[in-house]
Amino acid sequence: MMPRADMKTDTNITLPLSFIVYGLIALILSQFILFFSSSSLLSGQFRIPEIWMSAHFLLLGFALMVAMGAMYQLVPVAFLVQIWNEKFGFVQFFMTAFGILFLSAMLGIKPNFAVYGGILTVIGVFMFLLQMERTMKKVEKKSMMYYFVIASLSFLLLAILAGFLLVWNFAFGGIPNHEAILYTHMTFGVAGWFTLLIFGFSYKLVPMFSLSHGFSMKRAKPSLIIYIAGLSFLVASFWLPVSFLDILGWMLLWAGFGLFVLDIKEILQKRVKKKLDKPFIFSLIAIGSGFLIHTIALGFSLFAVHHRDIWSWLIFLYIMIWIIFSIIGYLYKIVPFLWWTHKYADRIGKEKVPTLKEMMNEKLSIYLFILFSVAIIGIIISFSFASGKLLFIFLGILAFTSLVYGMSIIKVLVQ
Repeated sequence: MMPRADMKTDTNITLPLSFIVYGLIALILSQFILFFSSSSLLSGQFRIPEIWMSAHFLLLGFALMVAMGAMYQLVPVAFLVQIWNEKFGFVQFFMTAFGILFLSAMLGIKPNFAVYGGILTVIGVFMFLLQMERTMKKVEKKSMMYYFVIASLSFLLLAILAGFLLVWNFAFGGIPNHEAILYTHMTFGVAGWFTLLIFGFSYKLVPMFSLSHGFSMKRAKPSLIIYIAGLSFLVASFWLPVSFLDILGWMLLWAGFGLFVLDIKEILQKRVKKKLDKPFIFSLIAIGSGFLIHTIALGFSLFAVHHRDIWSWLIFLYIMIWIIFSIIGYLYKIVPFLWWTHKYADRIGKEKVPTLKEMMNEKLSIYLFILFSVAIIGIIISFSFASGKLLFIFLGILAFTSLVYGMSIIKVLVQ
């Protein structure tokens, strides 16, 4: 199936693609840093400069930048509004890109200097939030997807403020409750911003890629409310010595995610397209994996499993097989769609144009997604058996696969 020509928006294609290409480079860089830090990972040392650097290149450089780039394109399409100020968007890109590069590099080289990169990153994110606020103000019909996006942007603001407090502490100290701020930063950023954003845009992308009609989305509102309540209780547990708060938080998070999964299941049951594209299937597997991680986390909470290494690896899985795999799967569909619409939408009926399937190598995507999955499973097995050689091999596979994946996405842009 080809996209319709009337789905072309007025957004300058260079703007979202700048974020996405930067993100792909950051993804590759983060995985090679992780690869060269394998010995530290095996010993359970997650809070060291190299791991901080890799994590911030992954979550800020890749996930955040790709999410922002995608929003510059998807918000106008989903809500039928124009981006408030494209020139402002390019300034915001350069500010955020340099800020993330400086922040991430300094976390690995000289952590007490990371605050200066943090300042630039905060300014860049505030610029993005202003851009989205001005753009979203023009939305007339406020659907549930609108409220998911607003909620996710609110948590992005909270996450970036908590993150700035952390790098300020690295540089100057003086702020108490550093560990509680760290957990709050991670929760707001990973579970608040990314998860709610994926929820929201999945309600647009899943029906679009599966050609579904007649679904209700009746669980979307309770899913959003319950998930936000879960985030609130979980964060409260970091600050208050009340034993049941984390259990209640994880119960609500599990329930909110479960309602989202049921909605996605209903959407897929109403689909017209019986044979789904492989990259899209990978995103759907990521949704199931995300629910599994929530279930495991709830189980750990109920049975009072508090070992730091176990939770560190669970967070790693949450980030990789839920957030990163979701983005990787969707991106393999979004970029060809974006480029095809930009380059060929106006040529339909005038000349022969390639189809979307001809623009992306679906056979390669199968191998890449298998390798991504094998690498993550292998990393967990390596950790379980405390095998440095196996960990080195599987981290190498993850780095190599990230490189090939990034190159395959960028290749689309030269067609």
